[in-house]
Amino acid sequence: MASVSNQPKKVIRTERGLVIAGTRITVYQFMDYIYGGYARSLIRQHFPQITDEQFEAVMSYIETNRAEVETEYQMVVKNDEEIRQYWEKQNRECFAQIAKLPPPPGQETAWAKLQAAKARLESKS
Repeated sequence: MASVSNQPKKVIRTERGLVIAGTRITVYQFMDYIYGGYARSLIRQHFPQITDEQFEAVMSYIETNRAEVETEYQMVVKNDEEIRQYWEKQNRECFAQIAKLPPPPGQETAWAKLQAAKARLESKS
């Protein structure tokens, strides 16, 4: 006979996807760090607002349900990229107009340094 746990779930599904119960922190945020190659201890440091118990629960959940979490994470990343591209396209004209604006009064020197740094970055890519 299987044992039934009376422990409350630490990772739950909401309209935002998989989240740590009682928070707005998603499992997908952890996946960003995992994919980034962060060590477990460094991932922990990025979430000081949760308890060690919550952290261990989410990491355990990811390990236990890796295939499901990976599939959902890839969908989230794809959706985020589509949204980013949409808004970049929507705002392209506005960004072009802003780029043509003169520097704010009194900030000409800082503006020139910023423009030089941008030009260096663009020449590297």
